[in-house]
Amino acid sequence: MNFRILGLDPAPFAPLYGLSDAALAEQGVQRIAVNEPHSAPDRIELRDAEPGETVLLLNHCYLDIPNPYYGRHAIFVREGATQRFEALNQVPDALRRRLLSLRAFDAASMMVDADVVEGTQIEGLIERLFAEPAAAFIQVHHARRGCYAARVERG
Repeated sequence: MNFRILGLDPAPFAPLYGLSDAALAEQGVQRIAVNEPHSAPDRIELRDAEPGETVLLLNHCYLDIPNPYYGRHAIFVREGATQRFEALNQVPDALRRRLLSLRAFDAASMMVDADVVEGTQIEGLIERLFAEPAAAFIQVHHARRGCYAARVERG
């Protein structure tokens, strides 16, 4: 089964890049210097920010629809990220190295199934969730902190 993993569109975040810390704080955003490898997974490029780079910690609406699954949570965006990850049948390393929660939704954005998987085993769970004909898309979340990570669509 083919699948496509998508990072977030960088356009809504670009106006935040380079703002002063005070201007970011007015919008509820924090700039964080990355000091440790694999500590800040970017949601646009779907890669871990490297030590020496900065990320923006902000609240993001990952399911903006008026139903019970409407959701917001904190995410990291690498400051300056401009290239959205989009790949067919490829899992980025930032997902491979983490415990993930996958949630399948139908066309009305109602959850039809969900499970937790180590990132090294994600393909099997994607296939199982998409075996449900009603599953229109899958959201990937980091299981430990609950943060939105990526979207998966049928390929």
